Parts: sequence; structure tokens; C-alpha cells
Amino acid sequence: MTGTIDETLPPTSGPRKSRRGAKQAIEWVLLIVGAIGIALVIKMFLFQAFYIPSESMVPTLKKNDRILVNKLSYRMHDVNRGDIIVFKAPAGRTDGIEDLVKRVIGLPGETVSFRDNRVYIDGEPLDEGYLPEGTPTVQRCTLGESIEIPPDSYFMMGDNRTASEDSRCFGPIPEGDIVGRAFVRILPVTRIGFL
Repeated sequence: MTGTIDETLPPTSGPRKSRRGAKQAIEWVLLIVGAIGIALVIKMFLFQAFYIPSESMVPTLKKNDRILVNKLSYRMHDVNRGDIIVFKAPAGRTDGIEDLVKRVIGLPGETVSFRDNRVYIDGEPLDEGYLPEGTPTVQRCTLGESIEIPPDSYFMMGDNRTASEDSRCFGPIPEGDIVGRAFVRILPVTRIGFL
């Protein structure tokens, strides 16, 4: 006589199944909280994405581009002329924009002046290879034709010299207002690249 053995397992008991479900739920909650924590640390101390709301940096950055900013960069080295940086907007702006992106033109202790549609640093013409040839640069606001940069401050200008409100209008920005150095364009996909 051949017998058959029932090899099916007994149904999982209710308490055991609910313990496994509770354990998985806790693991998922911990995973999500950990991921959010890591993202916040990265945003606060390492990198942050910014949206370009205007055409003040054309042709380098266009309106609606998205960039990544390295917040640690200037803890490791000095600010360099030509860097593209994000900094806190000067007080008194009414457009609601909290951060600006511009290019470093003048360094602490230098004198910036404008003549013949060019920028001069301490009386010498500045080579600006990042601008299209023939881009005119004039003093747009009322700070005068010559501006001396205080210690620990930087003179910032947009690459779109005829449509940028920058240090020609609000003066040099203090080093403490710098958020970080823009180093890569991440959107649109067709324009991804290092800055």
C-alpha cells in the first residue's frame, strides 16, 4: 500500500505573520528616515541644486538652467577670479530672489574700473575669454567709474553685461554671503556640462 505524505506547510500563524510585517514596516521607516537625513546633510554641507531665474548669465547659463553648487569648495581653496558662484542676494531686493549667481571679477583689495567697454583691474584690462568677443561692459548704476574692493569682499558681474544687476549696482559682496561655487550644469539634459 502506497501512502501519500501531505508536504504542504501549515498556514502561518497570525501573530508570527504580523510580527514579520511590523519588522518590515520598521525597516522601511528607518530606510526612508536615513535617506532623508543623508539628503539633508548633503544639501546643508556639500552640494545644492539651484535654478537660474533670469538671463543675467547668458550665454554661460540660460534662464531655467539648473546647476549644482559645491558648498565646501571655498573651505579648501581661495575664491578665484572667473569662478561662477552663488551668493545671498543683497538686502533690500523686492523681487523675492534670495540667491544670485554671478562671476567673480574683482578680488579683495583690487580696484575695478570701466572704460572703452572693458573691465580694468588695478588699471590693467581684464582678459575675459569666457565672454563672446565684442561683449560691451559699462558701468550701469551709480557706484562710479572706479570701485575699490574692501578686504574679504568680491566684485561680481553677470556674463550678460547689458542685462545683469550685479556689483556695478549693489557693490562688492562680503565673503560670508557666498553659498558656494557652481561647478556643473545638470539641466537641461542637452546642456549638461562642467562650468
